[in-house]
Order: sequence, then structure tokens, then C-alpha cells
Amino acid sequence: MEDGHAVTYVRSLNGGGQARSSVVGAKPKLLDRLRQELRSRHYSRRTEQAYVMWVKRFIFFHNVRHPAEMAEPEINTFLTHLAIKEKVSASTQNQALSALLFLYRYVLGREIGDLGKVIRARKPKRLPVVMTRDEVKAVLAQLTGDKWLMASLMYGAGLRLMECLRLRVQDIDFARNEITTRDGKGAKDRITMLPESLKKILQEHLRKVKRMHERDLAEGWGRVQMPDAMDRKYPNAPVDWRWQWVFPQENRWKNPKTGEEGRHHTDESLVQKAVKHAVTKAGLTKRATCHTFRHSFATHLLESGYDIRTVQELLGHKDVKTTMVYTHVLNRGPAGVRSLVDVLSGGHGGSYADPYKIR
Repeated sequence: MEDGHAVTYVRSLNGGGQARSSVVGAKPKLLDRLRQELRSRHYSRRTEQAYVMWVKRFIFFHNVRHPAEMAEPEINTFLTHLAIKEKVSASTQNQALSALLFLYRYVLGREIGDLGKVIRARKPKRLPVVMTRDEVKAVLAQLTGDKWLMASLMYGAGLRLMECLRLRVQDIDFARNEITTRDGKGAKDRITMLPESLKKILQEHLRKVKRMHERDLAEGWGRVQMPDAMDRKYPNAPVDWRWQWVFPQENRWKNPKTGEEGRHHTDESLVQKAVKHAVTKAGLTKRATCHTFRHSFATHLLESGYDIRTVQELLGHKDVKTTMVYTHVLNRGPAGVRSLVDVLSGGHGGSYADPYKIR
């Protein structure tokens, strides 16, 4: 790589000003091409950010060599470094590999062959953290307002955090008691239940959101971000009430270049911090997070006798094996097995010789 091109290449990796602007007749920069290929295949924005980050790390690990000048040995060295030196998890190492395979296949037009003896990070088999019903109730009691409502929906409908935050008004069907999650994990849509006990509260919440949306419209704003560039096909859709977020931000964001103002959905960090604080105040010793509500939803349904296939559909799992992990955290085993010590005691503690009984 010539010196001039090398400087431009490094600056483009670092996002440096003019280096990112396209020159007439020049090919798009490597990372710009990577973004284009990801977007053309409808990968999520978070996946795009992760893949770009891994490609950058791969390039800088090899002293800013262009990926076209490298191949299997360099990929092997990088992945092995992640496992041995940085001690990343198996899923993190797999994500890095997926990013590099995508880069070579779709951006550079090369298939990667045998990587040789890559030292792979160990993949631990961990069970999900699950709260009891009383613990869920205790955590919810420490939340208020829209944070309480979001946590209640995550538990009551088995929603992931981002699925809850990305709900739009038209995704809530009060007549059929259904919630539609769109473009969830794996770019899949699914339908889950709308808890009956939350209907009136959610309707009142939406009335407040609608008043806020009407104020935004009156002030000349009120446009919302649309999926898949639908605003070009339907120019009026961004101001349509049906497309507004169920949980919008309190304050409008402002584009410093255009002066345009609008609202995105609530930032996930705000909900995560609120749930973390609620878990601490409730006195739980478990490491419960927003996703624990979803784990608890699945486990409690199975405990209540619901069919595992039904739970699989509600969670949106592709394979029932993923859902079966919740059978390992039930209060009773997957076949309803009772502990032998419970049989000895007749189901009541202390009915047999108790070595800890105070005499």
C-alpha cells in the first residue's frame, strides 16, 4: 500500500474527517463497503456496529494491514489471541469470527478456508437466573411510572428489553389482547399476549403519549424514525399516530445540522439502571436484570403446566431446545420429580430426625 493511500486508510478507520468523504471516481472505503453490505442484507444496526468494531480490531491487531493482504493465518492468530490473552467468552469469539467471515465473503469476495488449529474459548453451560413470583412482585413494587409498566410488560408478555422499547402504537391490539413484536432477534416477528391487568394502565399511558405527540405536531415536529426507509415510500407515515413509539423519550432530540427535532424511544440504559436499583432495594441477592423478567416469564408458565411448545412460540425461539433450558430451573424437575428427602419428610420439614433441631 502506497504511503498516501496508507495514511488515508488509517484515517478512514479512525473516522477521520475528510478521509471519510468520497473522492470522485474512488471506491468507497472498506468500512463503508462493509456497512453497505450489512444494510443491504437487513442486518440490525447493532450487528453492524459490532462487525465494524471487530474488523477495526482485526486490522489494528495486525499493524494496520489491509485485510486483502491477509488471510487464514492472520485470522487464526487474532482469534487465538482473543481466547488466550483477552480471555473472551465463546460467544464473543464467535461474533468476531462471523464479522471477519462476512468481510471476506461479501466485501472482499473471498471465501475463507481451513483456519487450522484455532484455540477456541470454552463455552460454559449456564442456567438462566430466575426470580420467584414473590421476588418479581417485590422488584415491581420498587418501580414507578413507565419503568414499572415496561418491567411489567417484559414479565407479563416475555418481551426482551429492546422489543419492549421498540413497540409502536399499532403493535398493541387491545381487542384481541395481543402484542406484536416486529423485527426481533433474528429479524422475526411474533405475537404474544397482552396482560389483561395492564390494559387500562397502558391505555392511559398511551393517552398521555398522544397528547405529547399532538404538542410536538403543533410545534412543527412529531416525526418518528421509520423502519426500512418507509418514510420515502409513505412521506406522511412518520407523523402518523400509529407509528409513534409506545415509550418515547421525555425530551426531543435535535439535529445540530438541520435543526430538526424529534423523539426516539426511551434509552435502554435508563430502564436497566431503574431495574438494577429496584432489585437492590427489594433485597434480592440474585443478579437479576431486565432479561430476568423474560426468564421468569418462561419458567413460571412451565411451572403452571403450560406446554413447552406454547412457551416456545411466545418466546419466539427457533428451536425448542432453547426453551428446554427453563425445565432445568423449575422448582420441580421436568418430569415432576420430587426430591427423595421430601418423600422421607412427608413434604414437611422436620417431620423426621432433624440434626439441627434445638434440644
